[in-house]
Amino acid sequence: MLLAIDVGNTNTVIGLFDNKELHESWRIKTDAGETADELALKFKGLLHGEPAVTGISLCSTVPAVLHQYRLMCHRYYQEIPTVIVEPGIKTGVPILTDNPKEVGADRIVNTLAAHTLYGGPCIVVDFGTSTNLDVVSAKGEFLGGALAPGIEISLDALASRAAQLRKVELVAPRSVVGKNTVEALQAGAIYGFAGQVDGLVDRIIEEIGPVTAVIATGGLSPIVVPESRTITVEETNLTLIGLALLFDKNNQST
Repeated sequence: MLLAIDVGNTNTVIGLFDNKELHESWRIKTDAGETADELALKFKGLLHGEPAVTGISLCSTVPAVLHQYRLMCHRYYQEIPTVIVEPGIKTGVPILTDNPKEVGADRIVNTLAAHTLYGGPCIVVDFGTSTNLDVVSAKGEFLGGALAPGIEISLDALASRAAQLRKVELVAPRSVVGKNTVEALQAGAIYGFAGQVDGLVDRIIEEIGPVTAVIATGGLSPIVVPESRTITVEETNLTLIGLALLFDKNNQST
């Protein structure tokens, strides 16, 4: 069984693969203060009763947390092949940006998974702490993209700056014309972010031409996808799938 771990700024998504099939998945809060030993205890609880882990594939956008995961793998899983997405790892994804070192590991992994599943050119829309639009060429190259504040971080900022506004449940309101503060905030968040994504996708397609797919992923994708006219497919486990593909690329004999 392959253990795939995607460490994000807000949440960590964990998947357990049986061959190429996702057997189980979990989403937990990312805690920058957790030690390697605390992480090991958490994983022991999650994996209790599951088949033995025979490989680990890991990416992280949080350097401090990555260090603790590295220690955990070394201390508790040292006999198991481990792939960490970092310079020197075989990804098969050329990065055609001004400074490839700036590109987050999750964006590289998503590029690999998107091109493998849907060909290219294509666009990945990752709804997380930030909303990332990543552009993949017909050859599977990472061309760059657009970054915007995520839905939750935007609502948090609004609630902290406006005394009469507050955090609300992220569900579609009765109408785009909100009849109260809660519905007005929900309309602005959900329809507003759907419109933002559609506008950016339209501009990207104007620039690069037709695409094979616009793929939504990330924990908040189910909220926006129904309201978007440009997203063509939803794959919430895209990063986990990419991590599994990456593990295979670097462990062909396992």
